[in-house]
Amino acid sequence: MTKRAYNFNAGPAALPLEVLERAQKEFVDYQNTGMSIMEMSHRGAVYEKVHSEAQDRLLSLLGNPEGYKVLFLQGGASTQFAMIPMNLLAEGQTASFVATGSWASKALSEAKLVGDTTVVASSEADKYMKLPDLSQLDLPANTAYVHVTSNETIEGVQFTEFPDTGDIPLVVDMSSDILSRPLDMSKFDMIYAGAQKNLGPSGVTVIIAKEELITESPKHIPSIFRYSTHTKNNSLYNTPPAFSIYMVNEVLKWIQEKGGLEGIQRENEAKATLIYDAIDNSNGFYKGAAELESRSIMNVTFRLASEELEKAFVKASEEAGFIGLKGHRSVGGLRASIYNAVPYESCNALVEFMKEFQSKNG
Repeated sequence: MTKRAYNFNAGPAALPLEVLERAQKEFVDYQNTGMSIMEMSHRGAVYEKVHSEAQDRLLSLLGNPEGYKVLFLQGGASTQFAMIPMNLLAEGQTASFVATGSWASKALSEAKLVGDTTVVASSEADKYMKLPDLSQLDLPANTAYVHVTSNETIEGVQFTEFPDTGDIPLVVDMSSDILSRPLDMSKFDMIYAGAQKNLGPSGVTVIIAKEELITESPKHIPSIFRYSTHTKNNSLYNTPPAFSIYMVNEVLKWIQEKGGLEGIQRENEAKATLIYDAIDNSNGFYKGAAELESRSIMNVTFRLASEELEKAFVKASEEAGFIGLKGHRSVGGLRASIYNAVPYESCNALVEFMKEFQSKNG
């Protein structure tokens, strides 16, 4: 095949080449059925096996925690911003939020439409470039749940530790760093993630939650928005995004082949170190956007001396085969999203390009 692009898109993002090639072989005829997985009934045995495999494989990668259920839903993390308070925030309670950037702010805005909210920690004063300390959260007595965004793709900050919220459910949006490192699931009551960064293609949203949190939902909300509906029906209440779930299962197999979450973490840290070192050793030509202790290993954000120079960088990078290095329009700058499937070789090529660009423009 022709040379693949150096894909640093923030999402939809790079998928493992091995997974794409496997899917290509099975695309028209899945396991000698004479059909694509997209053409099958979601009630049939062939698809249901894929569905169950993906759920079991995901829990296996997380250490098979007891009492947790996997749901495959639709609508992205943005729908979860509304579903979570609709299901978990009762009258007389408040949802406690940690405000760390663009995505946390969107989750907070949706929850405000449903019920009472409070911000218990924020890094807004630092322009969301430094994470707040969560070790001593002062939670209201009527807190229904605490919401944290583990990794902010736009600002490029990421939590390495999570708060102990005791008996209060901890809900975490892990859309951009799920399965990028080992997780102790006992710390979390619910994590959710759009698949299109680390899990597979867009179209499916993954929920991993304690069963008691999702088995009883308020009866006044529409059935399709109740977690209990999807729990009772094993995420088959309505037609699921079958191909996306099939791809998630294949990506999970790939993660297992890479040595599980420990192997993935080693590769991710090596990629991030490579690029951050190039930034930090550039004598100020490149400047990291996020504070050192808050830096993400998924989204490397950095700046140049002027917007004109940044535009020149993006233009030159695209001509050299690099995709997705322009920062989000809300903050500007530059960003390299180096999710699980972005190979080390692509990151090394980016570093070489950065050095070359500096030599010509420094």
